[in-house]
Amino acid sequence: MSARPPRIVLVAGEASGDALGASLAARLRERHPEIELAGVAGEAMQAAGVEAWFDLDELNVMGLTEVLKHLPRLFRFRSRLRQRILEWQPDVFVGIDAPDFNLGLARQLRRRGQRTVQYVAPTVWAWRPGRAASVARATDLLLTLFPFEPALFRAHGLASRFVGHPLADEISASPPLLEQRRTGRGDRSPRIALLPGSRRGEIERHAALLGETAAWLRRQRPELQLTMLLAREAHRPLVEGLAGASLDRADVRIECARTRQGLAEADTAISASGTATLEAFLLECPLVVYYRLAPATYWLLRGLRLVRSQFIALPNILQGRALVPEFVQEQARPEALGREALRWIDDPSRLAAYQEAAGRCRRELAAGASDNAAKALLELIGHGDG
Repeated sequence: MSARPPRIVLVAGEASGDALGASLAARLRERHPEIELAGVAGEAMQAAGVEAWFDLDELNVMGLTEVLKHLPRLFRFRSRLRQRILEWQPDVFVGIDAPDFNLGLARQLRRRGQRTVQYVAPTVWAWRPGRAASVARATDLLLTLFPFEPALFRAHGLASRFVGHPLADEISASPPLLEQRRTGRGDRSPRIALLPGSRRGEIERHAALLGETAAWLRRQRPELQLTMLLAREAHRPLVEGLAGASLDRADVRIECARTRQGLAEADTAISASGTATLEAFLLECPLVVYYRLAPATYWLLRGLRLVRSQFIALPNILQGRALVPEFVQEQARPEALGREALRWIDDPSRLAAYQEAAGRCRRELAAGASDNAAKALLELIGHGDG
């Protein structure tokens, strides 16, 4: 065993990865207080003791055409990061989600003798199934959030382990969050949460749509309480610049960095497809899910038949059925989103079945993910007795 403390590089690329990384970092420090953690980190990971060589906004792009536009910068950034990692000589590199960036970096590092781990499996079950083989070539260990995923990668010889989902762990450990919904809203007006996504590109494509949706809802139900939930305070100026006037006219309150509490308080949510939809589901918050890609990206995905799943919403994917309504591209219109949100509010009989499905899913996924992931990493680098 090395005389120096264990040393791990963690690289996240968006808000959900930052949350995963922060929880993992906390568990690693509990097991090994002297551990050294560094990499690409957001506010949550930094607060958990990860030294930020770079901020996660460096990687905050999505979609084929969007990534193509940023490729030169991303290649330069990856080269700088790779050099920094090799100079630091960590015991293991851990890519947290962001597979298009992290797996390419992991492949380069592994060729140079660096141990590599991917935390969060690429969604080969939803699109680009051919990636499974390339993941196996790039990594020594894959840690998955969903129980059906390891088998997809073990077929390619990759050691894979289901660790559970931190969101399910955290929500299960916070009964008051769930109790708020079960006690009902009493005499207060219904609350609808609006979520544009956590990436800059998502906000640019979705902010105006949500502003128009809020205006539609306000015309239908003047008594509604409308809130837009943003992952980071840094996103507020962007939203205000894109849709501030329409949000003000519809009396929408903008709240930052309190997504979970906001979803727990909401009677329904209109959310961009992504991790927030799983968080809402685990909180038993009814959902309307939407997504808009750049038109060229959407055309390429469909034209090249890269999409395997019939659903975009994680609750629907996990349940294998259309549990929540979802709208893609031009189908995502203000009146369509608003109408489905009001259906959840006006038809409480739908809620019981939804809550039952959410409870089953939460119990299955609440397996102690961060602790399991920390244990697996320390075992891999020979510090399993920590």
